[in-house]
Amino acid sequence: MEHACRSAAMSLATDIYKYLVFNDPNWDYKTINPDKDFVLGEKAIGNSMDAVNPDLKPFVDHGGKLIMYHGWSDPGIPPMNTVQYYKRVIDMLGGQTKTANSVRLFMIPGMNHCQGGPGTDKFDGVGILARWVESGKAPDQMIASHQTAGKVDRTRPLCPYPQVAVYKGTGNTDDAGSFVCK
Repeated sequence: MEHACRSAAMSLATDIYKYLVFNDPNWDYKTINPDKDFVLGEKAIGNSMDAVNPDLKPFVDHGGKLIMYHGWSDPGIPPMNTVQYYKRVIDMLGGQTKTANSVRLFMIPGMNHCQGGPGTDKFDGVGILARWVESGKAPDQMIASHQTAGKVDRTRPLCPYPQVAVYKGTGNTDDAGSFVCK
């Protein structure tokens, strides 16, 4: 698994440089010049690919709701980048209390880039977001599942950051009902 994650991360990075930075499908990562090419990459795609501006005030003031999520096992984008961005958004908007009904982050243990891995990576984010918009009540958790060969074999609550799912001490450890967000 570890090798597959490294391969996926390398493929993602290589493809970004091949197709978005250099526009050359024959570009070879072994020729990269970090001093020059990282700066070139930032210039070429930074404005369109980087989510670094934490000022979501216009979005929030307009009544926007945002669910962010990231897998703790993402091999392509460091999970702490998303945590740090979320913290900057919260600070920019006046703190956790003021933003709790507008922006939520869910960090997913064991999930790779957007999906996959041993974590519970299947959940109805769009449905949960729609219910939040319609009801005005922010999600306290999202129930997610893991599947093997198309069959659900584990469920867990995904908790709003910085909370995590904690086992209650009794019940099936593959059942979300045996956990609470703390």
